[in-house]
Parts: sequence; C-alpha cells; structure tokens
Amino acid sequence: MKKQLLTLLLTLIVTPLALAETRIGVSIAQVDDVFLAQMRDYMAAHARDLTDVTLQFEDAQGDVVRQLNQVQSFSAQGMDAIIVNAVDTAATQKMTVNAQQAGIPLVYVNRRPDIPGLPAGVGYVGSDEIKAGEIQMRYLAEKMNSKGNLAIMLGLLSNNATHNRTQGVKNVLKDYPNIHIVEEQSADWQRSKAMDLMNNWIVSGKKIDAVAANADEMAIGAAMAITQAGMHPGKDILVGGSDGGPAGLDAIKKDLLVVTAYQDNKGQAVGSIDLALKMIRKQPYTAELTIPYQQITKDNYQAFLTP
Repeated sequence: MKKQLLTLLLTLIVTPLALAETRIGVSIAQVDDVFLAQMRDYMAAHARDLTDVTLQFEDAQGDVVRQLNQVQSFSAQGMDAIIVNAVDTAATQKMTVNAQQAGIPLVYVNRRPDIPGLPAGVGYVGSDEIKAGEIQMRYLAEKMNSKGNLAIMLGLLSNNATHNRTQGVKNVLKDYPNIHIVEEQSADWQRSKAMDLMNNWIVSGKKIDAVAANADEMAIGAAMAITQAGMHPGKDILVGGSDGGPAGLDAIKKDLLVVTAYQDNKGQAVGSIDLALKMIRKQPYTAELTIPYQQITKDNYQAFLTP
C-alpha cells in the first residue's frame, strides 16, 4: 500500500515537470560546416543551462528537400518551436507556410530568408552580411595602397550571405577605382575547394594582389595554396576572411590572414533560442535581431580568443 502511494506521489510530481518541458526542433543546413557546427554546440550548451528546454537537431546535409521534410516532421511531432538555418535562402517559403499552418513559431538563424519582411510568427537572428564584406574590403584596400588586382572567393551561390558579403566588397571598391576584380568564383565555403581554386588561379599566371574570401575556411584554404606555391600570405598575396571563429583567429595569429570580420555565432545561437522561447510564451519580442560584425586583425585578435 505504501509503495502504491509513493508511486502515485512520484507520478504527480513528475508529470507537471514533463508537461512543462519545451521542445524545439532545429534544422542545420550542413553540420560539416565548421561555423555551423560551432553554432549548434552553442545552442546545445544554452539549452542545457535552461534545464527545461530540449533541442532536437537535424542535419539537412545541404539538401533543400531534406530540410523541408525535417521541418514538416517537427510540425507533425508538435514541437513548441522550430529553428532553421536555411540550406537555400531562396527556398524557405514552403517551410514558413508549414510552420504557420501548424501554428508553430519559426525562427531563422544566421541565414535570412530572401523576403522583404518577416510574416507573423516568424523571426530572424543574424548579422548584416553586407557589413562583413565592407569591413573586410576596407582593410584590404588600405593594405593594397588603394591599387592592384583582387580575387573574390565566393561561398555557396544559393546562399544570400555569399551575395551580400560580395556586395559589401563591391560597395567599398566604388571608392577605389584602381583596384580591379580579376577573378570571382565559388569554393562552396570549403577549405579544400578553396585550395584547389587558389592553386588554379596561381597556375594561370594572372597577377593577384589580394583575395577577399566570403568565409575564413576558404580564406585559410587560399592561404595554404599560396604557401604551397612558395609564396607568403600577407606579403606576396593578402588574404581576408569572414567569421572570426577559432580557426580564423589562429590564421590571423600565424599571419595567414590579414583581416577577418567577426560574426558572433554564439550570440546568434543563444539569440535564436531566446527569441523562440519568447514567441512560445507569447512575451513581447522583436522579430528581427541583428548582431553587428567586428573587424579582427593582428592588432586585436587576442581580445576575441575564448578564455
């Protein structure tokens, strides 16, 4: 009899706690991307600190259809909210409609959907990608003494970060008529592809004074190819990146890169969860949160190192 009473008491205690748990489905565009893997880890750490929040992570593996299926599955499971790091920023409409029809708050993180405004029940946490390109190029232009040949290494062409960071570079170049773009090709955010692309540029014999890469991983790949060709990054060819994660900071320290633009992936990770929770709890919130970029060079990189 005592055992039955104890079991009943435990049930009454545990059940409300279980009902109070908040479940959030998270679809990451591509977990083998270094920056996005770090962002996922920051999300997981923040959820652990909150104790009553459970995250279900899914890797879209760069596949738009797979990501849509993941969002539909989250809706079918009755998740309290959905967070999406979009594979293709131009292919988010069906995911948005699915979440809206299910009445589930949806937060896009890091990659903003290609729409002028956010519909009801949809939020976004990220950074102004155009500013990243402007920060990067302004510094490179100064180091180039306002003249020379520039190569632009693009990320995935389906990603608006690629377009916007490149647009930022070109915005700055309007003030530098003696800097000429001589190459502009994609390395898909990947270090290995960037090495191959940079090697091809070097072998072609075309003079390149600086490389503006849309992300640190590609910038590091370019710097490695320059080194393998017997030249010195930062001296023979200047290399600039974007993101400012641990690998980028180490590359700055080792003089592989001369500049990067710090993108706060921890701020984006934490911000996306906090925004989702406000939406779930129907608390006042700002639908779009922009976290500013910061310039990193050899002079200040130590301030960005994780303690």
